[in-house]
Amino acid sequence: MQKKDPPILVTRPSMPPVEEYEALVREIFSSRYLTNGGALHLRLETALKEKLATPHLRLFTNGHLALECAIAALHLEPGEIITTPFTFISTTHAIVRCGFTPVFCDVEPDFFTLDATKLEERITPRTRAILPVHVYGNPCDMDAIEEIASRHNLPVLYDAAHAFGVTLHGRAVADFGTASMFSFHATKCYHTIEGGAVATGDAAYAELLNGYKNFGFHADDEIREVGGNAKMNEFQAAMGLLNLRYFDREIERRAHVAARYRENLAGIAGLRFRPVREGASQNHAYMPVSFNPFVFGANRDQVSDALKAHGIFARKYFYPLTSEAACYAGRFDPAETPIAREASQSVLTLPMYADLARSDVDDICEIVAGCRK
Repeated sequence: MQKKDPPILVTRPSMPPVEEYEALVREIFSSRYLTNGGALHLRLETALKEKLATPHLRLFTNGHLALECAIAALHLEPGEIITTPFTFISTTHAIVRCGFTPVFCDVEPDFFTLDATKLEERITPRTRAILPVHVYGNPCDMDAIEEIASRHNLPVLYDAAHAFGVTLHGRAVADFGTASMFSFHATKCYHTIEGGAVATGDAAYAELLNGYKNFGFHADDEIREVGGNAKMNEFQAAMGLLNLRYFDREIERRAHVAARYRENLAGIAGLRFRPVREGASQNHAYMPVSFNPFVFGANRDQVSDALKAHGIFARKYFYPLTSEAACYAGRFDPAETPIAREASQSVLTLPMYADLARSDVDDICEIVAGCRK
């Protein structure tokens, strides 16, 4: 098999027709309103509230600042926030940068989301909130998590960066918890180039978010919070409006790619696709595959190297655990979350995007299957 040229990357951003984007850019140039809640920003905010089935939504320039503002707007006393180490480093960084101590709970062996059966043992008198993560588009066991949180009077803030458009038993993930943060980074199945949002059912909390993302200002020009600058601009909003128009088609096309992977790699001992939680819809944001090297005959890193040799770039996602990051050296014990640690060493996310050619999927699967010893 020849080396891919150009290479196949783990993802490729979806893009609307350039003519449609140019039309919205012309509107921006005509208005000369570039940021601070312009017309396109307001249109996108309204459209996303409908799409995510949430009464209140605030847009941000990226998902990380959205998460920081969401934590700040909870107005918590100093203490601990329970989360998972099997996530992108942003989740842990946001907790630390907001002045809290992350306490890591292990994950479920099937879904790699926070294990609700292990949550209560991590709660202490210093626990201030719970921050679960929806992983690869698979939602957490939100009913169980929120039952525990309710008994302990703790807010639940979801990192829903992977879960745009996902529902559980017909209920939008944005409808759970105190709030949910969504990332609209270019690598996501829905993007605004960069961007993010916080969805909530709490109107007062949504008003606080307005302040935290805009230097603490509110409509009366009173500065009530020590806020920063996390506002989405009009060019991002334009991309978001158009990508939302094509989102359902995007997911349908991704579903066909996912089905091809599953068909080609089905039944290979030691290779496992992630199951889908009962009642959950799928957005096919990622294509994670786990390798048991003792059964498959090669480990995750060897499969990744074999793909790379052919110009195909998969991703070790999430690796390392956030608790193992160099900046936190000596602060946490990854051995306390053994399932998360094993997941970080066994999962490879294969290339996944809507216009990935079926022939390329077949080639990727051939290389993966060929790694068996």
